[in-house]
Amino acid sequence: MFKFIYNGIIRDINRSLLPIIVVTLGVFFTIFLSGWIQGVLFDMIEINANFTNGHVKVMTQAYAENESQIPNDLAIIGVEELMDSIEKDYPEMEWVSRIQFGGLLDVPDKNGETRAQGAAVAKAIDFSNEKEIERLNIRKALVKDNNSRLPKKSGEILISDDFAKRFHVNIRDEVSIIGSTMYGSMMFSNYIVCGTLRFGNQLLDKGAAIVDIADARRYLEMEDASSEIFGYFKEGEYNNENALKIKNTFTHKYTKDDDEYSPTMKTLTDDQNLGVYLSMTENMSAIMVSVLIFILSIVLWNTGLIGTMRRYSEFGVRLALGEQKKDIYKTLIYEAIIIGLIGSITGTVLGLIGVYVLQENGLDISGMMKNITMMMPTVFKAKLTPNLFYIGFIPGLLAMILGNALAGRAIFKRNTAKLFKELEV
Repeated sequence: MFKFIYNGIIRDINRSLLPIIVVTLGVFFTIFLSGWIQGVLFDMIEINANFTNGHVKVMTQAYAENESQIPNDLAIIGVEELMDSIEKDYPEMEWVSRIQFGGLLDVPDKNGETRAQGAAVAKAIDFSNEKEIERLNIRKALVKDNNSRLPKKSGEILISDDFAKRFHVNIRDEVSIIGSTMYGSMMFSNYIVCGTLRFGNQLLDKGAAIVDIADARRYLEMEDASSEIFGYFKEGEYNNENALKIKNTFTHKYTKDDDEYSPTMKTLTDDQNLGVYLSMTENMSAIMVSVLIFILSIVLWNTGLIGTMRRYSEFGVRLALGEQKKDIYKTLIYEAIIIGLIGSITGTVLGLIGVYVLQENGLDISGMMKNITMMMPTVFKAKLTPNLFYIGFIPGLLAMILGNALAGRAIFKRNTAKLFKELEV
């Protein structure tokens, strides 16, 4: 039966070409757009994870409750011992310490007196860790026009380019950070500006700085302390299931309910905004498939109606020869399945090729986003995931079957008594 129907479809190309093209295009756009949207959301999540949240993040319970205030007086103490322990417990993760602190960025004049001041949010990282530099995309964020470079020795700092221009700070100028230490005493730290950065974030571009963590620990009296410890999966991608397992085992071993200074762990999904993005990523394919099924069903229903009207004489002859209406209806559904399979396979192949090309090359929008470098991706890439190999068959087959099923109802409305009159005509 299927072979007979298949031969009919192939030989009467005028009958099947339009539905096959419609299904192919629908499946192609389902796969291509789903892969692209997943890739863009994934890149945005990874950039925010790299800069702000980590795949998992360790801090004291007291710090976690007041995290937005950056309370370094509640920071982790004994960080080296803790990191040694968690590196042994979770070898699949890469662990890094970071310190965040705020203060005033002071710009002196030639006499050493204050010429300008501005509020600053500073981040201290390990510049000897090449992966940290790459993870935060610092090299790309450096403003090349003024010969900016990474800190090479103690006492060097990177500041936001907007701050530098606003207060006329040049490379190799001296600036000071005025703030408080971990224990609440006044802190003054002097730095030489070795480069400026464009963060692509309005708040950070007003006044932000990045220093080496060794300098920050010395000035902030945090020799064996850290604001937060970030953990990243070594394979590079966030895995929510594994992250939750790590969080549960960490909490069971290290977190003590009666000690607010004991460490606790958060996963990427514990951040409300990123949790929404992750849910969108997981549900995007389902949303795309549902929308395409609806749209394709309407299109194919109309295509089927046109095809059914064109085949009235064929159906009339078959009914006149004694074939049952339900049998004709079945063959119409079988045709839909075969056409759906042909279109789905073709559309899937084309869609996967498109996603792969966009994954490897990406869409460079840096020309439209010249001031966005650290916090947003400037090259949007698709992401080739296993579900793209089969999701196209859902709208391709289901929409085609629904369209033909709706259009095929016309078969049961045929009046057999008028058949001979129609055939005479």
